[in-house]
Amino acid sequence: MDLSRLRQIDEWSWTVPPAPGERRGEVKLYGSRPLLETMDDKVLEQITNVARLPGLVGPAMTMPDAHWGYGFPIGGVAAFDPEAGGIISAGGVGFDISCGIRCLRSNLRLAEAAERLPSLARELSEKIPAGVGEEGPLKLRADELDEVLARGARWAVERGYGTAADLEYVEDGGCVAHPVPANVSALAKKRRRGEMGTLGSGNHYLEVQVVDRIHDEAAARAYGLSPGRLVVSIHCGSRGLGHQIGTDYLVSLAQGAARLGIRLPDRELACAPIDTPEGREYIGAMNAAMNCALANRQMLAHVTRAAFAREFPRAELETLFDVSHNTCKAERHVVDGRSRLLYVHRKGATRALGPGHPALPARYRDAGQPVVIGGSMGTGSWILAGTAASEARAWSSASHGAGRAMSRKQALKRWHGRALVDELAARGILVRTRSLRGVAEEAPGAYKDVDLVAEATEGAGLARRVAFLRPKLCIKG
Repeated sequence: MDLSRLRQIDEWSWTVPPAPGERRGEVKLYGSRPLLETMDDKVLEQITNVARLPGLVGPAMTMPDAHWGYGFPIGGVAAFDPEAGGIISAGGVGFDISCGIRCLRSNLRLAEAAERLPSLARELSEKIPAGVGEEGPLKLRADELDEVLARGARWAVERGYGTAADLEYVEDGGCVAHPVPANVSALAKKRRRGEMGTLGSGNHYLEVQVVDRIHDEAAARAYGLSPGRLVVSIHCGSRGLGHQIGTDYLVSLAQGAARLGIRLPDRELACAPIDTPEGREYIGAMNAAMNCALANRQMLAHVTRAAFAREFPRAELETLFDVSHNTCKAERHVVDGRSRLLYVHRKGATRALGPGHPALPARYRDAGQPVVIGGSMGTGSWILAGTAASEARAWSSASHGAGRAMSRKQALKRWHGRALVDELAARGILVRTRSLRGVAEEAPGAYKDVDLVAEATEGAGLARRVAFLRPKLCIKG
């Protein structure tokens, strides 16, 4: 990115001065100079376009892991007020609606589990369907799928996948309010029929990790983390159903914009005012997809527990937290001293509630919400805690991952899957995959430095570092 086009606010934040006569909202980019220098100029173009959309409140912003996406940049955050003509945009949510991470903490330590990790890898890879188009053993009828879309992870728990104790540590208690399954097309539902309890492909993964080091002792105690303890991160979303909803509603939202005379700065930013038929219909379908993803991660957590139990009979895996990072949520925020209902788009960004927030489980009330910044197969991940400052700085939002530094096509030219798997194995990281091409596309070197992203996230006041997780075993599609 050409930093000469930016004005630096402080060490961790930047803005883009408007051109003479340019009418748009404020733009803010969070990140260190080295991170912004590696970002594509397309990120700046896209977030500036977001700042031109109707009803924007506060700045359109990017997180430290931002990179080019469809419409909004990935790592883009923007809030809109329905009372001011604010819009809802499918491009601001993303196609993999409610893609997110379920993090499980275990009572196992690496020292006692290391010898059986190869066996655990086989068990997990056999029991967890992963890959493009991969389906699981559960095939749902249309009415059953509507129940999933209406009840989310609660549906999964009621059918024996995990326990009610999990739901306390899932965003929205495992069930997003106001879903409308009828707003989801028959094609989207057809694509989902056999995909419950499946991992998917691309950057999705299940990773067994070890707590490598602690940065915040008090928050780590609240989260039940200590050096040497194993944790599991499950990264996936709504898969084909969410993708189809995004495709379906790009058309109707664009029609809504045209009907009301909204001039789109980019056709990929197809949107409609929240309080219109087109806007309300998309929100109902999106909420249904969010419930689908929450149910999916609940089922995967259950299968993961069963695999651990077969290898480690005394193993206990508790849900540390489950948070989505492709959403738009109706939330109350204080603006100029007044509480306002805003629709906060977080595309490739996670909610990061600070200490004391009433939506947090009692166990985390003093520490703040757990935030997971997922890395790539060979680098590591971070657990952070939401801060009180993040409310004013970014609508309580934070980074969600390392963020791509190069395209999949570029990665394929540089790396070969087999060589990467062997290289990681030599470093003590087991990778089980159905696609060596997918491994090459997701090579660790294709992503930003996750340590720099976590450092910048903390420096910007969005979330503070708690613990670094080192990968030991990775299941990929």
